[in-house]
Amino acid sequence: MSNEKDTLRDEYPADLIKSGTRGKYATGYREGTNVVLIDPDLHSLFPNSEAVNRALREYVSSKRTAT
Repeated sequence: MSNEKDTLRDEYPADLIKSGTRGKYATGYREGTNVVLIDPDLHSLFPNSEAVNRALREYVSSKRTAT
């Protein structure tokens, strides 16, 4: 371990650190997330969450009617 005092690098202005909100996303992180990664080859078919949701709803609907 280093005995040197932690200091902010010159390229980072001190007001940048002071402007942050501590724990801003902590609650959401603790509750979990619903983020999933789509393989690159599927991104052209599902470019955004709207396309993914539409496809999943159609898939679920087809499974319900098939049983």
